[in-house]
Amino acid sequence: MEKRKGEGTRGEHNEGTRDLKVSEIVKRLEREYPDPKLELEYENPFQLLVEAILAAQESDKKVNKIREEFFGKYPDPESIAKAPLEELERDLSSINFYRRKAKLLKECCRKLVEEFGGEVPKTVEEMVKLPGVGRKTANMVIGGAYGLPAVIVDRHVLRVSKRLGLAKEEEADRVEMELRGVVPEDLWTRFSLLLMNHGKRVCKAKSPECAKCPLCDLCDSCEIK
Repeated sequence: MEKRKGEGTRGEHNEGTRDLKVSEIVKRLEREYPDPKLELEYENPFQLLVEAILAAQESDKKVNKIREEFFGKYPDPESIAKAPLEELERDLSSINFYRRKAKLLKECCRKLVEEFGGEVPKTVEEMVKLPGVGRKTANMVIGGAYGLPAVIVDRHVLRVSKRLGLAKEEEADRVEMELRGVVPEDLWTRFSLLLMNHGKRVCKAKSPECAKCPLCDLCDSCEIK
């Protein structure tokens, strides 16, 4: 079928504009956050996996506070898998929902040992088979600990990407797929960390600080235009 005059050009223009917008967002945020990183402190993929599970509905600072003592006692998946549940619960009692998380960690580590030889998988598809692990946690480990391309959609990335007009969906997993389509793969992890940092410091949920935001002219939701 013959294209109508101008058909395709509009789409190419929109795509080019979108690419330029993503590039500009990255450039500006890199000036604000030259070394974006996760707030969770970790030494290896196993530790980050455990911490990401513990950080659900809990602050990263709280998880960081217990990490040294916890991993001193439980240095690998085998040690958690073998630990009595009651003892694991006691060691996590300062964390929100510690009973549920202790059970999930024990099940997760048992599966890690039995099906993955104690090694944390390097793909989202494999990692989400572990109890307590969703796509956000899987991408966090893949991008943060393995340094592989990963779109990490936590609540901050979800909020900021929607305000910027880069995503329209409500669910994090769907927003992940949207961002995969608009952000170059080699920037996935860095872009996620930049938006995460910006969401925590400036583009806050209840009181976004639009007056100090370097992205206001690029943002669909800026309140000072």
